[in-house]
Amino acid sequence: MIYHKPVLLDESINGLNIKPEGIFADLTFGGGGHSSAILEKLGKKGRLLAFDQDADAVQNIKEDPRLFFVNSNFRYLRNFLRYHDISGLDGVMADLGISSHQIDTAERGFSFMKDARLDMRMNSSAQVSAAEVLNSYPEEELTRIFRSYGELNNAAAISKAIVKLRSSSEIISTVQLAEGVAHLLPRQKENRELAKIFQALRIEVNDEMAALREVLPQIRDYLVPGGRMVFLTYHSLEDRMVKNFMRTGKVEGEVEKDFYGNILTPFRLINKNGTEPSEEEIANNPRARSARLRIAEKL
Repeated sequence: MIYHKPVLLDESINGLNIKPEGIFADLTFGGGGHSSAILEKLGKKGRLLAFDQDADAVQNIKEDPRLFFVNSNFRYLRNFLRYHDISGLDGVMADLGISSHQIDTAERGFSFMKDARLDMRMNSSAQVSAAEVLNSYPEEELTRIFRSYGELNNAAAISKAIVKLRSSSEIISTVQLAEGVAHLLPRQKENRELAKIFQALRIEVNDEMAALREVLPQIRDYLVPGGRMVFLTYHSLEDRMVKNFMRTGKVEGEVEKDFYGNILTPFRLINKNGTEPSEEEIANNPRARSARLRIAEKL
C-alpha cells in the first residue's frame, strides 16, 4: 500500500527554490514524499527538519545524515529549531491534507467508508477522540464545529440528531454516526456532506486551526530573506488563513498600509491566485481534487 501520494510534488519543490546548502523544514512528513524530493536537491551541507505527530510516519524515515525527524506537532517548530541551534530557514513546506495511509487504515476512524471506532487522532496518544467529542460536547458546541469546520448549512439539525442518538446509545463507530445523520443529508450528495461532517470532527480532535494559527508567525520569524514558504491547503478555512497570512504577514489578515497606500507585508506572492492540480493529476490521484498550492517569499 502506498502511504501517501504527494500532491503537486514538482510544483511544490520548484516553489521552494531549494539552495543546496540551505536549511529547510517539512512540517508534514507523512510518507516522506516531499522530504525525499527536497533531500534530492540538497547538498552535503544542507539540512532538513521534518515534523509529523503520527507515530506511523516513523516507518517512512530513510537514513540520511541531513534529515532530522521530529515526532511532534509542527506548532512546536520554534522549540525544535532552538534545540537544533537553527536560527534561520531557507524554506518551509507543509501539506495540510490528511494522508492516504490515515484514510485507508480503517481502525484510525477517519473515513465513513469503513466501519471502525470513531478515533481520528493524528497523534494516537492524544486524549480526545472523535467519539468523545460526539458523546460529551454540548449541542451548541457541536453546532459550532459543524458550522465552522464543516461549513454545513444544517449544522444545528445535525447536532440535534447526534444528541438525540447518543441519549439512547453511545456513538462509537463511523457507520453508527453516518447512519444516525443519514436522514438529514441531501439525496445524491450524501458522501459529500458526510465528508464535511468527518472533516469538522477531525479538525476539532486535532486542533488543526489553532496549530496552523500558531505556526505561521513562527515561519515568518525564522524565514531568511529570499526564503520560501510553500503550503498545500485542502479546505477553505485553512486556505483563507494561509492566503491572508502570505498577503499581509498576519494570521487574521489585517492590512497595514504605508503613507502611499501600499500594503506593508514581509512577503512577496509567487503564485498570486494559487496553483491547482491538473486534470491529469486529479485523474491519477482523486484526493488531489481540492488541493491548492500557495507560495510566498520572505522579503
